[in-house]
Amino acid sequence: MRRVDSRWYQWIIVLLICSVMKVKAEVIPNKVAKTLVQDAFSKGAVCLDGSPAAYHYDQGSGDGVNNWIVWLEGGGWCRSVEDCGQRFNYSNGSSNHIDSKSFYGLLSNSKTSNPDFYNWHRIMIRYCDGSSYTGDVELVDKVTNQHYRGARIFQAIMEELLAKGMKNATNAILSGCSAGGLGTMFHCDRFRSLLPSTARVKCLSDGAYFLLDNDFKRANILESTYDGVVNLHNSAKVLPPSCTSRMNPASCFFPQHIQEDIKTPLFILNSAYDSWQVTSIVLSLIVDTVIPFADRQDFAENCKKNLSKCSPHQQKLLQGFGAEFLSALPKSYSPSQRGMYINSCLMHCQTDHDWSWNSNSDLLNNKTIAKVFGDWFFERDPSQEMVKQHDLPQICSPPS
Repeated sequence: MRRVDSRWYQWIIVLLICSVMKVKAEVIPNKVAKTLVQDAFSKGAVCLDGSPAAYHYDQGSGDGVNNWIVWLEGGGWCRSVEDCGQRFNYSNGSSNHIDSKSFYGLLSNSKTSNPDFYNWHRIMIRYCDGSSYTGDVELVDKVTNQHYRGARIFQAIMEELLAKGMKNATNAILSGCSAGGLGTMFHCDRFRSLLPSTARVKCLSDGAYFLLDNDFKRANILESTYDGVVNLHNSAKVLPPSCTSRMNPASCFFPQHIQEDIKTPLFILNSAYDSWQVTSIVLSLIVDTVIPFADRQDFAENCKKNLSKCSPHQQKLLQGFGAEFLSALPKSYSPSQRGMYINSCLMHCQTDHDWSWNSNSDLLNNKTIAKVFGDWFFERDPSQEMVKQHDLPQICSPPS
């Protein structure tokens, strides 16, 4: 019997290991270290507790070296001293609780799941100010040591990124999810103004199209929240003047009031049945005279988890919210200036997971979010307007 040289076995094992490592590189995201803002204290770029603001930066390569994505993390808002103080022990109020971060979806370094943007410079700005990056208060509360500096955080990190090469960008995207998606709208034109006039610059707001009013006669919890945010964080001067000149600054936190004045091309990604709005606003916080407590509890325990168990009353409310959401979207605009992907998934943000960024759960015109946005950004098909409404939301889950 012919004897096989053991060195061949060694080479085969090495090749197998390399193959496995290559597959993992495509599937498993890299962890990106935390970067603290330089001279954060002198610039006032600090979190609620006074710790330096932070971001994660994964450097671009190859043909992506002149292209940049800046993604604003979300995490609700704090509208009172007590509310903001509760964030000190978490990453949404202090960089002391921020560690390295894995990048997914729009920020993924996988060519398979993120083919258009995988090798760009990709930055995640951590959310620790509680004001959608709008706060700008000089004085520090001496009793609580609270700082309201969201706008200064945005400005300081932009300065660092420009120094790292973003000032020479060929393509750039400002994006964000939820409160970060709202911050994306607030800062979209400001971001555009920082970059070369020759650069292609666009914005992507994800899960941030919050509604001002609805037909359910609910307590307007968002409006009162935004009133508190504006007053506590001194947000008014950061909001679009075209809006604040004609209405209460708190009303300018609602996209339907500001989107038409954004000059930079903007892509709106949302579900018509946004899960945060449906559960936290429309149903959980509706006054008892409209939805009895028992019905709200039933929604949280049954209907939300299995839509086939929704009562006729609950179905009617969901359908009403979806219809109202669609009616609040932009009505008339240039396709090159506004893109949209509005599906019916019962979820909140869709840019921060590989599976939702490339989801087959609720495709519009048989195209994923990643495909539609990429086509719109690069103007391969600038007329992208994808809007679909089912009678009820769809459960869109990651692949098993």
